Amino acid sequence: MKLLNHATAWFSVLLLVIITVWAGLFYVNMLDEIYDSMDDGLENQKMLVLRKAAQDTTVLARTEFDDGYYKVKEVPFSAALRQKDVYQDTLMYMLNEKDFEPVRMLTTVFQQGSKYYELRVITSMVEEDDLIEDLVFALLWLYGGLIATILVLNNLLLKRIWRPFYYLLQRLQRFKLQDAQPFPTLQTNIDEFRLLNQTVEKLLQSNVATYQSQKNFIENAAHELQTPLAISLNKLELLAEGGNLQDQQLAQIGEVMENLERLTRLNKSLLLLSKIENRQFNGQEEVRLAEVVQKALADFQDQLQFRNLSLTQQIDGDPLLRMNPDLAMMLVTNLLKNAIVHNMAGGLVHVSLSAITFTLENTGPSKPLNSEQLFQRFYKESPSSASTGLGLSIAKAICDLYGFQIGYEYRQSRHVLQVQFT
Repeated sequence: MKLLNHATAWFSVLLLVIITVWAGLFYVNMLDEIYDSMDDGLENQKMLVLRKAAQDTTVLARTEFDDGYYKVKEVPFSAALRQKDVYQDTLMYMLNEKDFEPVRMLTTVFQQGSKYYELRVITSMVEEDDLIEDLVFALLWLYGGLIATILVLNNLLLKRIWRPFYYLLQRLQRFKLQDAQPFPTLQTNIDEFRLLNQTVEKLLQSNVATYQSQKNFIENAAHELQTPLAISLNKLELLAEGGNLQDQQLAQIGEVMENLERLTRLNKSLLLLSKIENRQFNGQEEVRLAEVVQKALADFQDQLQFRNLSLTQQIDGDPLLRMNPDLAMMLVTNLLKNAIVHNMAGGLVHVSLSAITFTLENTGPSKPLNSEQLFQRFYKESPSSASTGLGLSIAKAICDLYGFQIGYEYRQSRHVLQVQFT
């Protein structure tokens, strides 16, 4: 949900609560005011009737409300003594409505000569159900109008105010460290947005500088390491070919060369992994994965035969992926090499490819691997293994770069690695 819509939703809920509470208070106060006004009117009608009765005794003969708003009846002194002015709501039959309607009635007692009379004065009152209905409809219209006003303000005024913020978000979404471009911002008079623009610009400049420094360090370190490693290997090879060494010395030289070769592979793998994570492989094109898989299988035929591994394949699709072709080959090669290296003599490798998945199954250790650590750097099931422990880390980095999903399962005594492209 967008920020403006989120704020509108909260405004709508709060406004509904506030209007509801306000409507209740307004209704109670309005009824109280209506009753006060009617009671004042009844008091005034009572005084008019008493004045009229003092001048015209026929008023005392009106005992029903047939054609008037009051009626009078004689009461004994004892009853008059206990009677106080009473205001109450009651119902009376109205000819025009042909139904009983609510009225407000004042009951009081007065003395005329030596006699005492009870006077009842009535006045029409507002029907509460009609009042509530009208109030509810009025409040609904008010609420709808306020919500419509808020929406209009959001789309016209607030969206214009927040334009620098959304522009900044769009620029951040398109920003790439490996292809850093100047970061223009919209001019604004709002202090918070200006501070945000300055902070983001400083942060990006710092990140770009750090990225370039790290990139240069990795490239320089890799280059500086490769040269002495290559020189050391060449000199050891020349020393071994000299022919004046004993078997024990040759064996020691062989171990040193093996460690140097492993260090060389490790250096190349770390450099490759760093380049992938830093998105330095920019060239992308349409890659047919079936062709990549077939080429990789052909390259590994000698290793498969050397380890006496049976290869089966099932190609049911040819995914067309937009990615760097070198990385596509690295992904397939690393997964296939992992299935061969961590297999057992006379084992099985099964390769399957569909429109959305690439799967490799292989025999190997008779227990599942640690799926949580399998794709971490330098993870090896056997500490003595000659592997660098970076092959699956590189495969995972390639998958993360292009949004693929890679996972591991152990089923039917086989280790299964699967890459999903969607």
